[in-house]
Amino acid sequence: MLHAMRPVLLATALFAVTAHAFLGFGNGAARKAEDAKWSHYHNQEQLETKLTEINEKCPEISTLYEIGQSVEGRPLVVIHFSTTPGEHIPTKPEVKLIGNMHGNEPIGRELLLRFAENLCDGAVNNDKEIIQLLNSTSIHILPSMNPDGFELALSTEPAQRQWLTGRSNINGVDLNRDFPDLDSIFYELEKIKVPKFDHLLSLFEDNVDRQPETIAVGQWTLSLPFVLSANFHEGDLVANYPFDAATEENSQKTAYSASPDDGTFRWLAKSYADNHAHMSKNDHAPCDGTSQDAFARQGGITNGAKWYSVAGGMQDFNYLATNAMEITLELSCEKMPAGSQLPQFWEDNKKSIFEYVWKSHSGIKGMVVDALTGEPINRAVVWIRNGTESTPIKHPVTTWSEGDYYRLLPAGKYEVIVAAEGYEIAAKNVTIENKVRDSALVVNFALSPSAEEPSESEQEQIAELVNEITRRR
Repeated sequence: MLHAMRPVLLATALFAVTAHAFLGFGNGAARKAEDAKWSHYHNQEQLETKLTEINEKCPEISTLYEIGQSVEGRPLVVIHFSTTPGEHIPTKPEVKLIGNMHGNEPIGRELLLRFAENLCDGAVNNDKEIIQLLNSTSIHILPSMNPDGFELALSTEPAQRQWLTGRSNINGVDLNRDFPDLDSIFYELEKIKVPKFDHLLSLFEDNVDRQPETIAVGQWTLSLPFVLSANFHEGDLVANYPFDAATEENSQKTAYSASPDDGTFRWLAKSYADNHAHMSKNDHAPCDGTSQDAFARQGGITNGAKWYSVAGGMQDFNYLATNAMEITLELSCEKMPAGSQLPQFWEDNKKSIFEYVWKSHSGIKGMVVDALTGEPINRAVVWIRNGTESTPIKHPVTTWSEGDYYRLLPAGKYEVIVAAEGYEIAAKNVTIENKVRDSALVVNFALSPSAEEPSESEQEQIAELVNEITRRR
């Protein structure tokens, strides 16, 4: 577990700027030389070496850690960028970016590796935007979730690669079908009208042997109060948002399956697509040649289940097991294109990646504490009611162990309602404008202890209800 301490802001003079580095930006020859470095795929050894180089170049703002290993023992290495690397700072949002979940879809692997170097170089070169981003954001980058599949695809001659070569892990399991299927629990609760909408993992009985890569990423996802996440893929050009799985009645066909945060997810996906060089523009043909999947005509975004239903997907697991909101990004019609094309993919996606990470500062955030002691309240429940709706959005978030919470929201008028066991409910009306780029609107709560505790019979009823739901699984 990462522990909190007071953040130390990056000073503008933290790193010296050499004339050579400064002149390199904007220089055509330097640009070509830089692109040449990134015109190939990095194998596992090269990837680890590059991450080590970046960390050693920027030790004040980065750290490396391993979340687990693949089936064949390759480490799943994360590089963490922050003014206090290796630590969680309350009200500083945690963002994670994951590449190469499917081994034969490595564009994201390379873009995230280059994004990491870009963050380091930007700090070294005193880039104001990057320094502002690092001062306000905690960024975790996992370039490869499936290194075994990647090595298989890389070692296969391009002419011999099939559509699925290296897609799964080395045990032949598609990792994006291997997470607990929490969608089915959500739909079942909805059907029987049980008002439980979030953190559903406690209701899931798991009798499946999950893959080590899935377990590692799942535990990592649960280990920090991640706010925003993205998962990079190939096979189309679109930003895909939850729900990924259709209801049981529609599981064998495409059917739009809106999450309670459908509007927010559409807004997040549109942010990536609109900042991409082509994703939302009618300047390319549909990848599969059909008008049905002409995603550019719908803004470069799609609901996952409307496209095709996926049970056990990672983005829905994030949403239904934690506070994190994740989308899946499809970056290319072709899987594993020639390495010479990677510099252009970086140019096409660079702005999108940065703008997406900035979205972690949208909506509201704050601290929930005891009004008498000032101590943080863990697992307080934060509900949001849209100004035009009579009921709250059916997806609350909970405070972290240090009392901090984060709720991504587009601009608008909302009511924020906070409840915690043993405390009086509190509410505030807010207007979110999202005009401050590096901070969500801060809305703190000091809850007064309640004079009444739930009766023993009420507690028993709650326990019986949870047991009943679990038995239905």
